[in-house]
Amino acid sequence: MDQNALWSLRLGYSNKENSKISQKGIPSFVEDSFKVSFDKSIPDFLNDSPKTVAELKQLRQLFKNATPEEKKEARQKENQTSEAMKQWWIERIIDAEYPLQEKMTLLLHNHFVSTFQKVKVNYWMFQHNQIVRKNAFGNFKTLTKEILKSNAMVRYLDNTDNKRGKINENLSRELLELFTLGIGNYTEDDVKNGAKGLAGLNLGEDGAQYRKAFEDNSTITYLGKTGVFKSDALVDIIFEQKNIPYLMTRKILEWFIYDNPKEELVQYYGDYFRKVDFEFKPLLLKIFTEEALKNTAGSKIKNPLEYSLQLLAELQLENEKKTLITNFLKQQSMDLFNQPNVKGWEGGKSWLTTQIYLQRNTVADAFCQGRVDNNRKMDGKNRPLQNKIVSLNWQKGTNKTIIKELTDRLLFGVSPEIQKDLETVLKYDFDANAPNADQAVLRLFNTIIKEPEFQLI
Repeated sequence: MDQNALWSLRLGYSNKENSKISQKGIPSFVEDSFKVSFDKSIPDFLNDSPKTVAELKQLRQLFKNATPEEKKEARQKENQTSEAMKQWWIERIIDAEYPLQEKMTLLLHNHFVSTFQKVKVNYWMFQHNQIVRKNAFGNFKTLTKEILKSNAMVRYLDNTDNKRGKINENLSRELLELFTLGIGNYTEDDVKNGAKGLAGLNLGEDGAQYRKAFEDNSTITYLGKTGVFKSDALVDIIFEQKNIPYLMTRKILEWFIYDNPKEELVQYYGDYFRKVDFEFKPLLLKIFTEEALKNTAGSKIKNPLEYSLQLLAELQLENEKKTLITNFLKQQSMDLFNQPNVKGWEGGKSWLTTQIYLQRNTVADAFCQGRVDNNRKMDGKNRPLQNKIVSLNWQKGTNKTIIKELTDRLLFGVSPEIQKDLETVLKYDFDANAPNADQAVLRLFNTIIKEPEFQLI
């Protein structure tokens, strides 16, 4: 695979970044990605959604007195808003001039997990998403402090039940285990005492806030320090620990480059992460600049979003209704805003089970034939697939030059066996000017994208 095509996929979702990377080089491309502005605007689909605790209480009172039909309509409306938010995010990803911000946002969305299913308030999920987006190129410690004080996280990890005299350890445990230090770098006493420090951190009008009646102001010992500590102080103490840089550094390497990064790489980049005071920008720049000099193609299985957006971009179908993508992601167990548990999507080999691989090949056939599913499930009706005209970019030439052009941007490696197979699909006597030339190249493309090697970047 061509290096620029490889890094176009790693720093984006398709071959669309290839020309910018080839012109600018990785360092300048990444620096330009950092300049993307943060959009604070609230999407229109959230206009009628409750945004404050007071509005939520009012809505619940109305719901309590509603008829069964009215309750059903209200649930459908909330589900439609949740679906609209998924499509809004997909659209942001596709339309982004530099998609690295959204790719980093998705990583953090899967690190600091909260879900529609548990939180049940669309606006709070939007706020959570905006917090990770705003801090995607910011500071890890600052992000951790902000996410702890989001209504979505407080509800998702049951800190609404964490009160003085009735401690709930969920948020405290995941703060240490999954968000920052990782297993083996804290004690059960740290979990219990951290929970005391978080007691009373409850839902607030514009984010979580402490309620005095439920706070626990007792002196605790937390990771070796003794005092009365609240959420920000707990995070400050965590970020003083020796092993704090490595869990997030490993996550970044896994998300962008390696399913199984070597420990010496995690240590090397993690030490640098600490040196730059947990700022994401210098860490990302260093990782991408240095790893781009290595032969790393084929070291990561594409997640369903990478897979689907690359296919749709190649076939120039990315402007189809976004339900095409959200339904596929759900089918592939990557439902946005609805990870299976607090650990998030596992990634790696979980993206290439036998079932998922077969589903991908079925979708590949459908896309290449222009059979597009425009949201057949949203209203429970089975609508027929709609045929669209697909358009594949390729340069006229011999069968071998066309095979090379496509494999350079689609496959991380081409063995003699694969080359031989592809030359039986697009034969030596191929005529690029023949009326059926486009269909012949499309058949070649369809064959390539069903190779196991296409699943890797």
